[in-house]
Amino acid sequence: MKASRASSRPSCRVAVCCIVLAGCASYSGWGLKPGQASLTEVVATMGNPAMSWRDPDGGEQLAYPRGPAGTQTFMVFIAPDGRLQRIEAVLDIEHFALIGPGKADRAAVLRLIGPPVPQWTSYFPTRNELVWEWQFCDSWNQLARFDVLFDATTGIVRTSYQRPALMGANGVAPWCGR
Repeated sequence: MKASRASSRPSCRVAVCCIVLAGCASYSGWGLKPGQASLTEVVATMGNPAMSWRDPDGGEQLAYPRGPAGTQTFMVFIAPDGRLQRIEAVLDIEHFALIGPGKADRAAVLRLIGPPVPQWTSYFPTRNELVWEWQFCDSWNQLARFDVLFDATTGIVRTSYQRPALMGANGVAPWCGR
């Protein structure tokens, strides 16, 4: 009896590894080939997008936010012929730098980095300001948060980047593990 239990353990480990790897593939769309994968295959692999936009040329953009526990949003770009063009991870400093006064409004921010974490959205009536927030891995591979603030009075958009205080041991931001 003990021998059969011991021999079944490796197969359980293999099954668990396969499930984890399949979850990782669907998380980022890893394995989908640009120019080959269809929109149907993208949705079958990654699930239904949180948001989508139709381009004038017939192409489509799909947003896959993986928060609040995840640290990435993936933008999937579909060509007019229905084939995958590319998948971009968009929660990074390069994309954040494109947001700012005169450069972005709510619609532009959504299309650039996807929807914020709903639980972290706040409105401050005294400042007449709406704040959207995303969690991401910063350049130092630490868990961080990025905020976009929309001033309803002036229309000015500003951003804020912060490492979450006291989230990790001794007040140090946790590592992302990438």
